[in-house]
Amino acid sequence: MGGKILFVTGNSHKLDEANRILSPYGISLEMAVCEKLEIQADTLEEVASFAARTAAWRIGSPVLVEDSGLFIDALGGFPGPYSSYAFKTIGCRGILRLMDGFDDRSASFRCAVAYCAAGAEPVLFSGASGGSIATTARGARGFGFDPIFLGKGSRLTYAELDEESKCMASHRGEAFRRFAEWLLGA
Repeated sequence: MGGKILFVTGNSHKLDEANRILSPYGISLEMAVCEKLEIQADTLEEVASFAARTAAWRIGSPVLVEDSGLFIDALGGFPGPYSSYAFKTIGCRGILRLMDGFDDRSASFRCAVAYCAAGAEPVLFSGASGGSIATTARGARGFGFDPIFLGKGSRLTYAELDEESKCMASHRGEAFRRFAEWLLGA
């Protein structure tokens, strides 16, 4: 099973990355013409599920929604599900300032992907990638907090990795591969 699936996002970088991850499975995503309704919640799964359920109902066909967050251990998991807002307001520089004085720079990127048909409950797929926060922003690739995130055992930030390497290591890659395997096995 392959074909195009509607992806509810306004972020063309996420669309490109998701399509790169899913292309080996013969799955292609198309940006849905529907606003992603995001609730404030304590988990990525709640945010993605609500947005997927609402979008599937509005559009009347199956949709895919993704929500990701950067979880920093020394900051009690902040920004977590509020990462988009934190990026818009304080950005990478603000996070680096918050990390001043912390020896523990461990962090993880987490992702929740929700697939939902109209009138059905969403099916969730998650992914995570451990690592740490760099001391400076580096790299010109990627988006969001990629310039300050070092994957586990890597000296390169996600923004310094080539696209294929990032997709193989990332939280988003893991979640979308799980979705593809489920979809093709269904």
